[in-house]
Amino acid sequence: MTDDVAEIARRAGERLIVKTDAIVEGRHYLSSDPADQVAKKLLRVNLSDLAGKGARPLGYVVAAAFPDGVSEAWIAAFARGLGEDQRRFAVSLLGGDTTATPGPATFALTVFGGVRGRLPRRSDARIGDEIWISGTLGDGALGLRVSKGEFPGLPPAAARALVERYRLPEPRLEFGRLVLPFARASMDVSDGLVADLDHICQASGVGARVLAEALPLSDAASVLLAEAPELFAEVMTGGDDYEVLFTAPASSAARIAAAARKAGVPATRIGYVGRGRSVRVLDRNGQAIEFGRRGYRHF
Repeated sequence: MTDDVAEIARRAGERLIVKTDAIVEGRHYLSSDPADQVAKKLLRVNLSDLAGKGARPLGYVVAAAFPDGVSEAWIAAFARGLGEDQRRFAVSLLGGDTTATPGPATFALTVFGGVRGRLPRRSDARIGDEIWISGTLGDGALGLRVSKGEFPGLPPAAARALVERYRLPEPRLEFGRLVLPFARASMDVSDGLVADLDHICQASGVGARVLAEALPLSDAASVLLAEAPELFAEVMTGGDDYEVLFTAPASSAARIAAAARKAGVPATRIGYVGRGRSVRVLDRNGQAIEFGRRGYRHF
């Protein structure tokens, strides 16, 4: 499989797609994270994949393996979190399974979505396209480190903002649907901008040039980077962004900006597609910035 969702059927002009993601205690969330927020993150990371394809959510199934000794209160809070986000994102639980495990808690969720019109695949980028990203980058990765007690001198408001972005990603569902007519290649960013943009490059047979100075940062991330500029690598490769990354013809810029305003989500042009098969991040002098890793590694 070369894409992040699978098309399974078509009906009445709509493509039906499916996506599965799992989260594991200690790897994708901290044991101290509130149960309702764990449940919301589980649902939202899957909805983010739908957003990356301009899809609307139709329903989901979930398999929950709770650790031995988990309290009824924790399970109740987990269920409450799912229910709250079901109402918020207009998606229904279709079924699933629950069981116990001696190991860490593990939750796998499969979401079904519908796309009207063309499905933007990783392989659709073209030389000359511009590269766009929704929202801001780096908040999730930095928020994880703040959650672990790093950077104790960070102002409380900035710390809270980063932790919330790590625990509760915001799937850009409306934004994804609004830019669907203009996007060529499109996906969400979960493993880090460099790694996920590289997936597009490899599938499309193109190269990408990203301008470091163009990258959108939140106020909280900017405060932290001002104190620790070496964390720029974490912004580029840390993951947990859950923003929509896409390429589009340069002629679409004004319509993309209008769609972003309608969705209430910033959209930033961060680079362009060229020849080659790799991602290069360029500083203000046009020199390539090297990173020790390309993105989050699952194994």
